[in-house]
Amino acid sequence: MPKHLEEYPEVLDAAQVAELLGLSVDYVRRLSRQGVLPAKRLPGGRTFRYFRDELVEWLREQDVSASEALDPAEHSEAS
Repeated sequence: MPKHLEEYPEVLDAAQVAELLGLSVDYVRRLSRQGVLPAKRLPGGRTFRYFRDELVEWLREQDVSASEALDPAEHSEAS
């Protein structure tokens, strides 16, 4: 069962972001490397961290075009 937003910590790792957004961890990491998701890279490593509030704001700013709406959950955990 998905958690309520308030149950997630203020700073999230990629697995928590994947759970929150309903995406795979690999896809979250790819979006982070591409600069699509608002992520912070920890010094000296490949690890990303995410501020929960920045992710929510980013999600609110996203628009869905008709062509994207026709391809349901291409990158969900089910795939």
